[in-house]
Amino acid sequence: MDSILLLMYVYAFIIGICIASFINVVIYRVPLKLNFVSGRSFCPNCHNDLKPYDMIPVFSWFILRGKCRFCKQPISIRYPLIELLGGVLGVLIFHHYGFSWNTLLVFTFTMGLLAITFIDYDTMIIPNGLIIFALICAIINMLITPNFSVINHIIGIFVVSLPMMAINAIVHDSFGGGDIKLMAVCGLMMGWTNILLAMFIGILLAGSYAIFLIVTKRIDKKSHIAFGPYLCIGIFIALLYGGEIIQGYLSLFGF
Repeated sequence: MDSILLLMYVYAFIIGICIASFINVVIYRVPLKLNFVSGRSFCPNCHNDLKPYDMIPVFSWFILRGKCRFCKQPISIRYPLIELLGGVLGVLIFHHYGFSWNTLLVFTFTMGLLAITFIDYDTMIIPNGLIIFALICAIINMLITPNFSVINHIIGIFVVSLPMMAINAIVHDSFGGGDIKLMAVCGLMMGWTNILLAMFIGILLAGSYAIFLIVTKRIDKKSHIAFGPYLCIGIFIALLYGGEIIQGYLSLFGF
């Protein structure tokens, strides 16, 4: 591999873990309605302000042995795992899009999905602010994409969100309002074919996990699980690999 290209992959990973470190702040503060833009980072247990060397992505958790420097309370391993995930996502996106504006846009959009995933998992709520953030990314995508198919992406707004609304009208609380808005906005971002694929992947993943929880008696059949995380996984997969997946599926039938 060319040394400059290898350096760019390393750079993409470092940027990924650093931005994901900020996403950890968003995930913690947004549900609590705290300002995530300004203010010092602090320990959620003892509320002591953290020093810069306490916040080195991934490494600080290991240096501190997973405990707060001040109160010695355990720090969840989820923090460094989310940072590592951000690095991996950065590498995957750079590998797919290379040196282009799409790399920056899709990475930014994906970091929003990362925040939505864990906030919805924790609270079963998708904040409107993150939906608006995704909408801004979708609009920018319209402006920078050559030969942008307006009809394809307008259909994408409704092809999944309208059936979700219809199902909600028949079976109350089948989907959350945040899930519907997320799929509408992401349909504008991705177009109708990819958003359908994203929905299929999301249903497959969520259904498999729900069956596992029911079989292991962790929930009953009337329980609800957060759907947003599985939709976000489907959206990311379809955004990067949707064309290849759909073409591969169609080729099975000779198309």
